[in-house]
Amino acid sequence: MRTLLQVESITKRFGGVVANSEVSFSVDEGQIVGLIGPNGAGKSTMFNMISSIFPPTEGSIVFCGKKIDLLPSYKVAPLGISRTFQNLQVFKNMTVIENVMVGQHMKTKQNLSGVASMLLGITRKERKVYEEAMDILRFFNLETLYDQKASSLSLGKLRLLEFARAYATEPKLLLLDEIAAGLNHSETSEMSQLIKRVRETGVTILVVEHDMDLVMSICDKLVVLDQGMKIAEGTPKEIQANEAVISAYLGAEIEEEVV
Repeated sequence: MRTLLQVESITKRFGGVVANSEVSFSVDEGQIVGLIGPNGAGKSTMFNMISSIFPPTEGSIVFCGKKIDLLPSYKVAPLGISRTFQNLQVFKNMTVIENVMVGQHMKTKQNLSGVASMLLGITRKERKVYEEAMDILRFFNLETLYDQKASSLSLGKLRLLEFARAYATEPKLLLLDEIAAGLNHSETSEMSQLIKRVRETGVTILVVEHDMDLVMSICDKLVVLDQGMKIAEGTPKEIQANEAVISAYLGAEIEEEVV
């Protein structure tokens, strides 16, 4: 498999605080990779550097053979990186389908003002974009809500909507930040199946998630951070049996399962 993302010796300092220290890992094309660790481990900081919200202090991030760590986020996204946020970033005053079409504007070179005209179906091309947005909503089981304001949706549907909007950009790499946070068991199960279906469409996925049942069931590989440093990397089975991980993060519950 081709390496899609290479994180090499990344360190991030905020003044005297070291958020990440010499972290290295790779994500191969077609993989689902989980970035896990306790609160304060540096997971969100790493996500923010990969998506170019801010640059690393040291080290490099290479995506599709191109060094991206010093690029602004508006130049990184069109290369094929999209993401969701733990704190939802949907447009609550817009409808469900409008939110997805905002995601589509990146691949169609439309500006945001073009969304309104697309909804009116002014041109054949714009109508096609609308129909593609409906297809995406069907994929995420949101089609019956297409004309509802995002502000009226439950948390579970809002997380699906943000996922759908990120997917609408047709990314090569999709970063999912706590995509199951706040979801009940049924919603988490649905999210798990959707993540697998998205991978089947050719999208590589890097996920930060605290739900261990979820990451253990969907991920090909896990990278474990603790206090800003990588302490382990391997398959879910290998991570469950790793003493350093058990001590730092997974705790007695996983230890009992391993035994």
